Amino acid sequence: MRETGLPGPEEPGGGGGSLGEDDDPLGRAVWRLRSRACWEDAAALLAPRAAQDAAAALRRTAVLTERCVFTGEGWSAAEGALREAEALATADEERGAAACERGHLAYAATLLGVRDRADEARSALGRAAALLAPQSPTRPLLDFRRGLIAQHLSENPSDATAAFQRAHAGAAAHGHRLLLSFTWRHMAAVAEHDGRLTEARHGFAESLRIREELGYLVGIAPALASLAAVLPDVAEAARLRAEALRLVRLLGGVPAWLAERLRATA
Repeated sequence: MRETGLPGPEEPGGGGGSLGEDDDPLGRAVWRLRSRACWEDAAALLAPRAAQDAAAALRRTAVLTERCVFTGEGWSAAEGALREAEALATADEERGAAACERGHLAYAATLLGVRDRADEARSALGRAAALLAPQSPTRPLLDFRRGLIAQHLSENPSDATAAFQRAHAGAAAHGHRLLLSFTWRHMAAVAEHDGRLTEARHGFAESLRIREELGYLVGIAPALASLAAVLPDVAEAARLRAEALRLVRLLGGVPAWLAERLRATA
């Protein structure tokens, strides 16, 4: 199973995430916890501000949704946080961003077999598209998530590729480096599926490079494993998989789906 794609509305280290992660001491603390798989602690830090601030409530929702996908647990907490964020959203940008989060949570629940919420995911992302301005900093994330649905739920690689390319260009324009690591990764997965292995290696390597530079520790193991799968050098591929397994163990067995796969090939 490929990583499902989890960048939240904040993009740390990217020089201008849509929620100002880099300029906010609280945001930096949340990022350090989130990147090390301490999602509950990160959400707790955000809780006081999230009670009244729509942007903080959205950030908290993204953190808790990320926990769901990496661990397969915590769905009720993420749903509760999302409802609170939706209640605080008033402007179209906030409402569109909240709809984008609802679409992503519904997509993740569907993909991981919790419950089929595919129709809800598509409807929510469609609502987000209607609310967000063309130049909204949330647009690249929306395009990326629509690409995920096309790739994993609709099994439409051409639509997925087009959406990932739009997201990639938008992420570059807005300086969202973490999102770039995801767009590189998923475009590489499409290339791998099509047998374009040189292109796939380049994309997976770029994704890994960005995650290492940002210190996105929880995302490094999936990047290592994906790159290993397309390397012609068997020894180097084995080394990358061993490093991925070491990181997964260091983080307490997350991502859960990757831990199972790496143990099977160890």
